[in-house]
Amino acid sequence: MTREILSHAGRRMLDRRGFIRDAGTGLSGIALAAMLAESARAERTPLRPNIDPSRPFAPRPPHFPAAADRVLMIFCSGAISHIDTFDYKPELIKRHGQPMPGSEKLVTFQGEQGNLTQPLWDYKPRGQSGKMISEMLPKLAELADSMCFIHSMTAKSNTHGPAENQMSTGFTLDGFPGIGSWVSYALGSENQDLPAFVAIPDPRGVPQVGPNHWNSAFLPSVFQGTPFSAERPIPHLLRPQTISAKADTATRDFLKQLNDQHLAAHPDDRDLAARIASYEMAGRMQLKAAEVSNLAQESKAVHQHYGTDSSNATQAGFARNCLLARRLLERGVRFVQLFNGAYAMGEGVGNWDGHKMLKQQYDRHAPVLDGPCAALLRDLKQRGLLDRTLVVFVTEFGRMPTFQKGASGRDHNPKGFTVWMAGAGVKSPFSYGATDDFGYQAVESVATIYDLHATILHLIGLDHERLSFYHNGIERRLTDVHGHVLEPCLKQAVSRK
Repeated sequence: MTREILSHAGRRMLDRRGFIRDAGTGLSGIALAAMLAESARAERTPLRPNIDPSRPFAPRPPHFPAAADRVLMIFCSGAISHIDTFDYKPELIKRHGQPMPGSEKLVTFQGEQGNLTQPLWDYKPRGQSGKMISEMLPKLAELADSMCFIHSMTAKSNTHGPAENQMSTGFTLDGFPGIGSWVSYALGSENQDLPAFVAIPDPRGVPQVGPNHWNSAFLPSVFQGTPFSAERPIPHLLRPQTISAKADTATRDFLKQLNDQHLAAHPDDRDLAARIASYEMAGRMQLKAAEVSNLAQESKAVHQHYGTDSSNATQAGFARNCLLARRLLERGVRFVQLFNGAYAMGEGVGNWDGHKMLKQQYDRHAPVLDGPCAALLRDLKQRGLLDRTLVVFVTEFGRMPTFQKGASGRDHNPKGFTVWMAGAGVKSPFSYGATDDFGYQAVESVATIYDLHATILHLIGLDHERLSFYHNGIERRLTDVHGHVLEPCLKQAVSRK
């Protein structure tokens, strides 16, 4: 029977009409496959911005219509506990004091784990959505209806340094550009007198990996973030008192004349043009950065709203940084990275790394974040800035649902934690993904930092798969070769055309 079928097939293939018909169909298929392959290649072609070296911060168009014009990233350094803030787990409360099923003698970053430990603050329903958020951050909890929670975030490292690197740069290793540098490289700035990317460290110091967060790495150095805060203005910026304002202006004008003549004599020297542009930006910042940092221009009511007059000096300092962030955003700074928590050796010093005495540490630290951060979100909304500002609240990883053996705190946990977004283009109130019954591991719609970065770029009008910089023979991307836009978290699909 098989032989007869093969014989029939052979006779059909040798038939002239059949041969021509099949050949035509085959060629059509080959042509279609080639067209589809070419289309796919075009969609993956790197998109590098066309940058004028003499105006590196000139605004550049996004890849497609954007929902947001600017980004505020609030970074809680030290790994704030999702268990005690945003990730409500009734089963964890029910099984308090019991071993976590399937994890006998579990050893994590700092050692062996003890029993399950319920949240140390009560959870309550918030807003019209009824979202359960703990009493640890009551002011932020009031804004639950404006937030899109991602409860299934995961990180690649359980160590602060590499995890901080990944959250800001996409890579656990040093030497990669911060997300703010990528954004300013792609889009430039809406304000030519201020940096496109500003990092605001905590009043008590910098996060663990410090400048890695705002490093431009292999991107042109002009796109490196500029760190300053309300407490620590940009150093060496103010005019010396021995030089008059008139003499200072005349000197800058004369220097510009010399630079213009030198550039005219070397019109094709892009490095020279970029260097002159950088110096001129520094000159303009001498005037504008001092103005934006002058919080005395704000009304007494605004200062009271943020809490800059708090008797808690640390809280007052962070409140001033939050107010500075708003002033930068409203002046068109493209990316502001606001840090809460500083790196310091020793338990309970200035960050969210609650290993030994989490309750005592967070009771001191939570009010520093809560009131000023909530005031910033309310202020952005009241001024109409939130409509075009994407706010992203992140930390480097989460915390364990257990206490460490012999301690009253939670160890590092990169397997599942919570971040949230608010503002431009974000669906709210909304919750995406979930961890297991104890908050230990992401189990539903598992998300990665690559996905978060892809979503941030998407909302600001950039295709994370095409935004690229050629370095050492590699087309480098913020998301490397990973990442998917978290479409369910978007208010509406952003057109890519």
